[in-house]
Amino acid sequence: MERKTTRTIPSRMANQRASYDDQTIYSILDEALFCTISYSEDDVPYSIPQSFVRIDNYIYLHGSVGSHLMRTLSDGRSTCITAMLADELVIAKTAFHHSVNYRSVVIFAKGELIEDENQKFVAFKALTEKMVPNSWDYLKPMTMKEMQKTTAIRFSLDEASAKCRQAPPTHEESEMDVPIWTGLIPIKPLRQAPIPDEHGAKIPLPEHLHDLI
Repeated sequence: MERKTTRTIPSRMANQRASYDDQTIYSILDEALFCTISYSEDDVPYSIPQSFVRIDNYIYLHGSVGSHLMRTLSDGRSTCITAMLADELVIAKTAFHHSVNYRSVVIFAKGELIEDENQKFVAFKALTEKMVPNSWDYLKPMTMKEMQKTTAIRFSLDEASAKCRQAPPTHEESEMDVPIWTGLIPIKPLRQAPIPDEHGAKIPLPEHLHDLI
């Protein structure tokens, strides 16, 4: 599998920041909860945020059978899919050198509609467990009727690349004695304490949600 193509080579700092190995790409996709799906229809560009999950060398999307997005992507058209994790704001002595420490993945692929019910089930379970770990067995089981109302599409990671910046601020030699604070400001998202609705308020918080906090 050769992921390095003319489309997956970054235009800047490719040698320093680009990666094409499974470990880097998979780890970013497994941590990111959302991606952005970009495609064209009738010469009009679209870019749609979507939850997703990775299983082996594919990412899976799910949505209603009535979703325009899912119906469009299921025809096998070319898409560009991106995911990004922003870790820290990089604060330098000048705004010119401000930056962001991040990890990102860019994927070029065509959607493949999942027809097999067992494969759909595996994808739905994996996505649910990614969003709320250890919750699948706690929930009311998914019915066949619900399964039939949901579409699943997968995209290969054969043509994908990661790009990361994890570094301190950049300084010019002439700036070193200027008394301006520099450093990193963490901005990683965190799951916080669950907030129950009127029904959930009557039920003790389950163990898997305690663990999530």
